[in-house]
Amino acid sequence: MSTAIVVGAGIGGVTAAVALQRCGWEVTVLERAAALGEVGAGISVWPGAAAVLNDLGVKGIDQAAALSGPTGLRKPSGRWVVAATDLGIDLPVMIHRAQLHDLITAEFGPAVTVRTGYTVETVTQDDSGVLVNGSLRADLLVAADGLRSVIRTALYPQYAGPQYSGYTAYRGLADVQADDGGETWGPAQRFGIAQLIDGRTYWYATANQPAGQGGDLAAVIRRYGNWHDPIPALLASTGTALQNDIYDLPLPLVPFAAGRIALLGDAAHAMTPNMGRGACTAIEDAGALAKHLTATPDLVTALTQYDAERRPAATQLVKRSRQIGRMGQLENPLAIGVRDALMWVGGGVARGAAALRRKR
Repeated sequence: MSTAIVVGAGIGGVTAAVALQRCGWEVTVLERAAALGEVGAGISVWPGAAAVLNDLGVKGIDQAAALSGPTGLRKPSGRWVVAATDLGIDLPVMIHRAQLHDLITAEFGPAVTVRTGYTVETVTQDDSGVLVNGSLRADLLVAADGLRSVIRTALYPQYAGPQYSGYTAYRGLADVQADDGGETWGPAQRFGIAQLIDGRTYWYATANQPAGQGGDLAAVIRRYGNWHDPIPALLASTGTALQNDIYDLPLPLVPFAAGRIALLGDAAHAMTPNMGRGACTAIEDAGALAKHLTATPDLVTALTQYDAERRPAATQLVKRSRQIGRMGQLENPLAIGVRDALMWVGGGVARGAAALRRKR
């Protein structure tokens, strides 16, 4: 039986473990944290990632999708700039990150072994396999160890690594259900709302500020407490807020394959959260990796094909997400006016096109 070591047990890592297991591989998952699990709040699961999870037998995603609400873009006053339906875009499944992690790990079978509290310090490889910390050997190593990947750094020591976007993010869960969702864009800051399957509402916010400055729920209330409903009620129903400075990886991205080692998820292509595609791209990585390993007998060739498929797609998402963030965090009033006018016109064009399609 072929063997694999997956370093990192986040969404991408556990999805890779399930995908490899279904291909007949024996998998060892190494996680630095003391216990298996995920932290955070809501997560978007877009159709491509949902299809991968369905193919892997992960259950519960369709149920989560049933409660996704209307969405679009508003101003702090509450005036709609454009609705997502006017732009003709699909809406994602909204689910709590920890719940999605549980749904995926529920598919672990006897072929998957998990070791928590394990820190990877050294990785070497030769023609026959990969060796971790001088003691664990496998045919393949999947590096899913996140934004500050130790394995990526070891493989590509000249690569610059994570870069700060210029803004921070706040996330929280409110114990009330909002009537709708979407984002509100103000000068240099944004606020987003999404309904979760358990009846709570996931909210997130961004603000321009220096890295390392920090912030808490009180800071969020000061910034957004006078914005349109239901934002004040959501913040009043929130117990605590998570705060994280936003980083992504510079372009061009490094190759996702190096011999018998494959990079996956944030280790390969960490992106800003502006498109809600980070975890989804990791899930799609896992599906593609398993596909190529199944179709191509030679492991190194299969990983080269995996890189050829996934790196261009991820590069475009990193680039687009960065561009959306720059638009969303604009501070200049004139630039903001031009941006909003273009979105309004774009929504009108989309509405007209939809009307023509209905008449045909």
